[in-house]
Amino acid sequence: MTDAPSSATNNSDALSAGMARDTTRACAILRGTQRLLRSLNFESLSEVSLGNGRRADILAISGTGEAWIVEIKSSIADFRADLKWHEYRDYCDGLLFAVAPDFPNEILPADTGLILADAYAGELIRAAPRHALSPARRKALALSFARTAAMRLLARIDPGAGIAME
Repeated sequence: MTDAPSSATNNSDALSAGMARDTTRACAILRGTQRLLRSLNFESLSEVSLGNGRRADILAISGTGEAWIVEIKSSIADFRADLKWHEYRDYCDGLLFAVAPDFPNEILPADTGLILADAYAGELIRAAPRHALSPARRKALALSFARTAAMRLLARIDPGAGIAME
């Protein structure tokens, strides 16, 4: 048995989440959240593949190596359509949700962190409970983060480098 669900499940999840997600709003939340993370001394990447085949909306790593995964939810329907967010816990020290200020955050799990964000800024409302990564997983995550960032930079400065960006 593999870590990743069947492709039929992935396709169904992706279709449901895709129909529920407000892309413009999600991009605004992403921008404000990444600005907040930078102010907290975390560097971040969006849409990062994890070892279990899932993709985190944001993976952020601090100067001390602490890793956070932030799941962006643009609407109630987006949150309710997403049944996979709990699978990210094994890949971070802290799991957080980022939502717009008018999102009814009481529906979000209390055992996750909470960020309120718009296109200009974000605010950490509730810190994420810490669950430390194993040293081996932390190393693998840091290497993946670095390689993803390097490949994205190379693809941007040399589109002919043969790097296919998703």
